[in-house]
Amino acid sequence: MIEIFRTTEGLLQRLTDIQEGCWIAMTNPSATELMEIASATGIEVDHLRAPLDEEERARIEVEENYTLILVDIPTLEKRNNKDRYVTIPLGIIVAEKYIVTVCLEETPVLKCFIDGRVRDFYTFKKTRFILQILYRNASTFLQHLRSIDRKSEEIERQLHISTQNRELIELLELEKSMVYFTTSLRSNEVVFEKMLKLEAIKHYPEDEDLLEDLIIENKQAIEMANIYSGILSGMMDAFASIISNNQNLIMKFLAAITIVLSIPTMIASFFGMNFANIPGYNNPNGFYYVVLAALVLTLIVVLVFRKKKLF
Repeated sequence: MIEIFRTTEGLLQRLTDIQEGCWIAMTNPSATELMEIASATGIEVDHLRAPLDEEERARIEVEENYTLILVDIPTLEKRNNKDRYVTIPLGIIVAEKYIVTVCLEETPVLKCFIDGRVRDFYTFKKTRFILQILYRNASTFLQHLRSIDRKSEEIERQLHISTQNRELIELLELEKSMVYFTTSLRSNEVVFEKMLKLEAIKHYPEDEDLLEDLIIENKQAIEMANIYSGILSGMMDAFASIISNNQNLIMKFLAAITIVLSIPTMIASFFGMNFANIPGYNNPNGFYYVVLAALVLTLIVVLVFRKKKLF
């Protein structure tokens, strides 16, 4: 899908053709759309196709007529009816007359610009636009990190009473997401550092505050990712032991129940033997004495187990 926008008199308008100062937003474009934009803008097809590879690394490439900035952005995908946090590439191509963004899927990083939720946003102010996109990306990382933290707390509450592996598997998925996030944030940081030294992207004094906010936001996201990653790793080890301990408690309870039930069974077995001199054989109340003895012994064992907290 290809969408073309341009800021006119402070309002974002959709266009049907490419104009100077416009923003070309490509979402999961087809091969035909890639060729169409490559022909109209002079951008190499390989550079337009690069962000469509999920394994593409974050980097900056400077060509004669444009600059390719490739960063990782967070996204939430459904897998086996469960949410999973991953990262995908976002390509920002800065040419002399326009900006092109390429992404595999619709992302809130760009959606907020289309919906008009970003102030002081102009498609023809390319440097500011790039910084605003990157700042929104860092903010989105932070939002997802907070969501991961809340979800880990919910899983933690379930793990206190769990004897199954389902919660540990969910915790493992979150830990994998943290690895993706940490790696992507560090790769993005390298890209930002290169941007500061890159002459192909002009730097304006009025954008310095935004650049500082971007760097601070990204560093905060890296620190949060490292903290949450450490917490999740420790939680995995701790609750693996808790689940094992819960299973041991259940086995101990079942073993105690087995011992208690074996007492009346054993007594009944003795008095059920087929020989003449069974104690109480000729006593009309012998059966009741045996049952009473079994109950008393069972009660004594139960009290002993209770005292030792086996129940």
